Amino acid sequence: MRAFWTVVHRWAGLTVALFLIVAGLTGAVISWDHEIDEWLNADIMHTPGRGPLQDPLVLAAAVEADDPRAEVSYMTLGLEEGHAASFLVRPRTDPATGAKFALGYNTVYVDPVTARITGHRDSRSIALSKRNLMPWLRHLHESLHMPAFWGSDRWGFRLMGVVALVWLLDSFVALYLTFPPRQAVRSVRTWASRWRPSWLLRWRAGGYKLNFDLHRAGGLWVWGVIIVVSFTSFSLNLYREVFYPVMSTISTTTPGPYETLKPAPLGTFIQPRIGFADAIAIARHEGERLGFAHPPGGIWYGGDFPFYNVSFFDPGNEMGALGMGLSNIYVSSDTGEVLGTHRPWHGTAADVFVQLQLPLHSGRILGLPGRILMSLMGLAVVMLTITGIVIWERKRRARRLERPAARGLARLQARR
Repeated sequence: MRAFWTVVHRWAGLTVALFLIVAGLTGAVISWDHEIDEWLNADIMHTPGRGPLQDPLVLAAAVEADDPRAEVSYMTLGLEEGHAASFLVRPRTDPATGAKFALGYNTVYVDPVTARITGHRDSRSIALSKRNLMPWLRHLHESLHMPAFWGSDRWGFRLMGVVALVWLLDSFVALYLTFPPRQAVRSVRTWASRWRPSWLLRWRAGGYKLNFDLHRAGGLWVWGVIIVVSFTSFSLNLYREVFYPVMSTISTTTPGPYETLKPAPLGTFIQPRIGFADAIAIARHEGERLGFAHPPGGIWYGGDFPFYNVSFFDPGNEMGALGMGLSNIYVSSDTGEVLGTHRPWHGTAADVFVQLQLPLHSGRILGLPGRILMSLMGLAVVMLTITGIVIWERKRRARRLERPAARGLARLQARR
């Protein structure tokens, strides 16, 4: 039985090895995405204007006036002096051709005091550049930049979700393989003493044994964190397809419009009947009624669902409330009706468990120490994957050398 699970561990690990290296390296960096992004792009994200802040709707109008081919889809509402307000845009339809304009960007940065546009970038571009580095790494981490096909743009997320599920299950196999063989165990004390070497590193035992110990002992020391990271990666990437449907089946959840409504077919757009100004006013009134601690901080209309997503947060601490700082109110783009709300730490136990997935995966639930932990975990995942590949390669090489020797011995014995 142990031999069988060894083979399972070997081939499961090799199957997902490249994906884990990519996810580990990118995850170690994007734990600091905001800080690195602002450092790399200070010229467009830090603004010189000082004085009264403009109305976000005025800034949105300035964005669309600067380029009539563009239409705002997200606007920053929680403005800060000295920090550019970000606006996501989509291309309008060219009346001459019936096709979408080619903008070459999807994000516009604006000085919230002067309404001066400080810069543009295309956060979805696969071209790697200083301007686009952090969005590029995030999309690589989440979906490998896999393009849309067969009517869906989620194939990359699904692939990484399957990889995470394989990794999760294989982690239990790996734990089992560190246990001492059953025949060697006569008591709990014997079992513990036999298992103890699995946790240790033999620093002076030579390259191969140290590599093996780094793989085995390193995996044991971070095993609990690996389970959290792999499970949350699975739940986030396969949220619509597997995680939320299963959670709704086994426990009581409170579905919102993202769970109850189907998105429009890929490439189509649901034209809203009410505008941003009305949606903001409705959401602000509802937030005051519910006692939200902060005013609206951002509003999004993607056109794939028939509602506005209005987010409430502190601009200076967007991920507050132990990493679950965003509250949301969903306003129908057709009638202005409030379709639902999302509030951190509110709802059923299953609702809170669902909310915890991203804060756990990012480490933000522990604040700065959690982000440091997740950066180190990204590097640990790369180390465990590479040491596993080295173990496999050395054993494969040894088996290849053994085969000619075994055949020669067999021929020698046959002659006798």
